[in-house]
Amino acid sequence: MGTPDFSVPALKALHKSGHKVDLVITRPDQPMGRGKIITLSPVKKTAIELGYKVIQPDSMKTKAVEERLSELEPDFFVVVAFGHILPKNILAIPKTAAINIHASLLPKYRGAAPIQWAIINGEKETGVTAMLMDEGMDTGDILLCSKVAIRPDDTSATLHDRLASIGADLLIRTLGDFETDDIHPVSQDHSQATHAPLLKKGDGHIDWSKPAEKLESFIRGVTPWPGAFTFHGDKQLKIFKTKPLPINAEKTPGTVLDGFPDEMRITTGKGVLSILEIQAASGKRLMIKNFLHGYKIPPGTVLS
Repeated sequence: MGTPDFSVPALKALHKSGHKVDLVITRPDQPMGRGKIITLSPVKKTAIELGYKVIQPDSMKTKAVEERLSELEPDFFVVVAFGHILPKNILAIPKTAAINIHASLLPKYRGAAPIQWAIINGEKETGVTAMLMDEGMDTGDILLCSKVAIRPDDTSATLHDRLASIGADLLIRTLGDFETDDIHPVSQDHSQATHAPLLKKGDGHIDWSKPAEKLESFIRGVTPWPGAFTFHGDKQLKIFKTKPLPINAEKTPGTVLDGFPDEMRITTGKGVLSILEIQAASGKRLMIKNFLHGYKIPPGTVLS
């Protein structure tokens, strides 16, 4: 059971390992882009390529879904970024276990956006956890976990790809431990839990009153989705890459500083943020020097 790109390496790993995948379950096809073109999920595309049967229920709480899954008499459910909460009666179907692969070191960052929030919050490491599923949101017993360092230049896109690959390997290791009866579930310390709620489009709006270092982490965390942005008057500017500078400037946060013709340095709540890559609403993503040749932002301008 899975839907986005993060789920695909796990499905491919299951296929390559020789485990028998009786059914793939993914979210219904969605309209995408400005043309609202109905689009298959990455998992559905991959499942079709690999020759698997696919179903796409609107809900996992229907009798029809329960009956279909019960008929298969599965040993395991494998859930990776599926997007549905599984009710108790569904979780009870597999003979051995329902396993979830989650992109954080649980109990930290339970929820839909663990990769983004780990970067936004300036974490130095994160990882992937294999766990037994229960009725809660990422609250089940931990089976295995794998840690990974968050690099200084990581965006949520680059970290996503590394964790997806690690998650696929962790899944195969977990199933192997079940086969050798070497499985040792450990309860989560719920008092240490933190949450990673889904990010919405407006959550990429830059708050210049925050310190420059935190803004740099924020911008990496929301790249590529929902994307970091600010406003020059009524024009939206997308910010992709920045560098915090330990400079004190006694100006309103968001002010474009004078004296740097091929740079754009902006005051923050603490320190200055140098913009390295940027894009105007109708333009291309550019290095700041190239951007400023065609788009003028006078010093003293306050971005909002």
